[in-house]
Amino acid sequence: MPSLPSLLGTHRAPLESSGDTAPEGPGALDGARADAPYDAPGEPLGDAELLAARAALAQGRWQAARSLLLHTGDDWDRRGHRVTVLAAEPYAAAWAHDWLLAESEPGPGTGAADAATLYAHALVARALRGKEDPDRARDACRTAAALAPADPTPWLGLLLLARTQGPEGELLRAFAEVRARHPEHHHAHHLLVARLAERPHAGPAESHEVYDLAERAAAEAPADSPLAVLPVVAYAERYRALAATGLAPADPAACAHWSGPRARRILRAAFDWWLEWEHDEHPRRHIDLNHLAFAMSCAGRRAEAAALFGRIGRHATTAPWSYPHRDPHPAFHAARARALGRA
Repeated sequence: MPSLPSLLGTHRAPLESSGDTAPEGPGALDGARADAPYDAPGEPLGDAELLAARAALAQGRWQAARSLLLHTGDDWDRRGHRVTVLAAEPYAAAWAHDWLLAESEPGPGTGAADAATLYAHALVARALRGKEDPDRARDACRTAAALAPADPTPWLGLLLLARTQGPEGELLRAFAEVRARHPEHHHAHHLLVARLAERPHAGPAESHEVYDLAERAAAEAPADSPLAVLPVVAYAERYRALAATGLAPADPAACAHWSGPRARRILRAAFDWWLEWEHDEHPRRHIDLNHLAFAMSCAGRRAEAAALFGRIGRHATTAPWSYPHRDPHPAFHAARARALGRA
């Protein structure tokens, strides 16, 4: 399979290698994927237009989704976010199929690719809930990819499936296809880091390869890219994987995971980046803010955490507050109370 550096060394990672994850020996994270992160596919994260389109789609009115995706254009992070949220609706597959049929008669309409992409993602969402054949969802993603060769969103659907239901080689190939079309794809990098954080590791705690990959991705991205927060995400995902198998305490604030020299450097760099480059317009910014607040809370850095909670407002995300087996809402509110001195 491609090495981790090769995934980030060029805009198009090699695709010819393949292979499953090697069998894991003693000490491996055998149960990590059973507690796999919920990467907020159904959380609109403050997108008012998306909220309106989702409400309409839930009533079978797919025209609002058509207009939304048409006007999203090639803002790939926003398109991926909007498609995954729309696809999480319980009856999204049925309504997207109706839309696709409408676009196909008498010939393919201008929204056929968008309809096919939403339909594919809706099947992916159903497959992840155990209500759809994963192979059927994969076929739908490939069909959508053929209709829109430049769009990374159909490949994001394949990456979502591979994250929990495929061998590692499938995950790496899907990530390479996404990155070939959008090298800074936010959601794709989070999915890759979440899976690779589960790789077994016998070396020093802060030398896990997922940290190297995340730091390299952050370094290679433009200065204002939210991938600057990816190393913090890698630390949260590695904690989740360790805690899921009893190799770290169930209370994230009660372990040394966040106190090592590399962790301290990463947290400081990410927080300084946020102070300088914060962008209110990125569609997944609240996921980054929640990861930063979680890490600062676990590290006991209350002043920084308080500033982040102020920016999060009511947009708490499921991940990482649910890590490793917690109810995210009480965990979020408890951490916020501590940071604000209300505990």
